[in-house]
Amino acid sequence: MDAVEALNEIAFRLERDLAPAYKVRAFRNAASVIAGMTDDDVAAGVRDGRLRRVKGIGDRTFEVIRQAVDGHVPEYLLALREGAEQLPGSELHGLLRGDLHSHTDWSDGGSPLETMAQAARLLGREYLAVTDHSPNLTIAHGLTPERLAQQVDLIDAANERAGDGFRLLAGIEVDILEDGTLDQEPEMLSQLDVVVASVHSKLRSDAPTMTRRMLRAIDDPHTDILGHCTGRLVTGARGTRPESEFDAGRVFAACAANGVAVEINSRPERQDPPDDLIRRAVDAGCLFSIDSDAHAPGQLDFLRYGAARAEANGVPAERVVTTWPRDRLLEWTGRRR
Repeated sequence: MDAVEALNEIAFRLERDLAPAYKVRAFRNAASVIAGMTDDDVAAGVRDGRLRRVKGIGDRTFEVIRQAVDGHVPEYLLALREGAEQLPGSELHGLLRGDLHSHTDWSDGGSPLETMAQAARLLGREYLAVTDHSPNLTIAHGLTPERLAQQVDLIDAANERAGDGFRLLAGIEVDILEDGTLDQEPEMLSQLDVVVASVHSKLRSDAPTMTRRMLRAIDDPHTDILGHCTGRLVTGARGTRPESEFDAGRVFAACAANGVAVEINSRPERQDPPDDLIRRAVDAGCLFSIDSDAHAPGQLDFLRYGAARAEANGVPAERVVTTWPRDRLLEWTGRRR
């Protein structure tokens, strides 16, 4: 087995299992180190032990490389494959063409956008929106208008180089501020392919306050998707967090009236919206966007979880915007190109 592929697959599987970032980084760093070497140099470095002394190669990663060079699937990779949780499959998952919520190392993600794009291609996606955070979320290194403009240029350049059917979409996960306005310059938002609007602060506000806040954001013509609408956490290292309180009837009616999609966030620790709210949004006539909210390449495969929940709660496939071809999707957002 190719050693670089083995290291990257291990990292992918660790990311999908929400392993600590330092562990994932060790394998991705090792893959980057040997990717810049010839096969003969890697093999020679394994034979005489020199590779073990190269910066970025540890005992575990060296053993993975050694076994791959010897013509075997590394034992650590085999163990991860055999111990992997069986991810849910669904008919709806097979219809998904893209993902409209992902993060890169420009904000609080762990990988460059090129690496995220490569993983999306391998998973069979036709498009992936890069939606890093907005300025108000300083803890996540939110993008100022200037940085966001630089990222848009980088995305355009990456698409020009690719020359294939896959495309990165320029987007943002923009904070819904306390007064309901969006945390980014309107001129900048109008240049993006897609805008996900999410509440990240004052999540315990009373229902009338939260409802007013969300309704103003939904009425903003730049908003395409209402992200993880309750803000809840049901498991994971960050602990749990209850659902925000708001008038779901009014919020989902506004989404339907404005053509704003309700996000089905696929992260295992979020599972947001809860099942009962998904069904209420279906009854309200809403569109939906099944998204990974991935912060690492392996997490792009979270779409399986969201698709399974959507299908179980009766979401019609034709109302899921991430099943749409890219041209129809961009016609719906009505911006950029």
